[in-house]
Amino acid sequence: MAACAPAGRTKLTGVAVSGWGATRGRRPAAGVAGVAALAAGLAAGLVMTVAGCAKFDSALGQQWATVSFQANTSIATMLQVRTACSHIPNVRAEALPRQRSSVTMTGAVTYRTDNASDAQLAQLQQCLQRFPSVAGINFQDSGDSGS
Repeated sequence: MAACAPAGRTKLTGVAVSGWGATRGRRPAAGVAGVAALAAGLAAGLVMTVAGCAKFDSALGQQWATVSFQANTSIATMLQVRTACSHIPNVRAEALPRQRSSVTMTGAVTYRTDNASDAQLAQLQQCLQRFPSVAGINFQDSGDSGS
């Protein structure tokens, strides 16, 4: 057995000793730095994944109802309908466009319904149906927006 060979192994002539035995039981410094960098990278990746999932879950939980009006419905009537049905719990009227014209107000009467129960959604529907100018209500969630 050769003098420099690790215990239990024989050294082949002309072949350099490699691996842990070559450093006499010490781990190379580059290996320690590499493991630390890998651990830091994995930790950063985990944090970004968790943050990304939270944003993704938040986006998936969005729900809203968009009100359609009959042709030639006045802006004043649209605003009256919006105000009249804004009292329902967990149903929040979205902000309106700054400039209000018949073009910008088309589809602008929208209610966020993220936390509304089925009963509260039915209450919103009943409230909106009292107005003859309302042509329909489109209930959507974030899963619908891609289609």
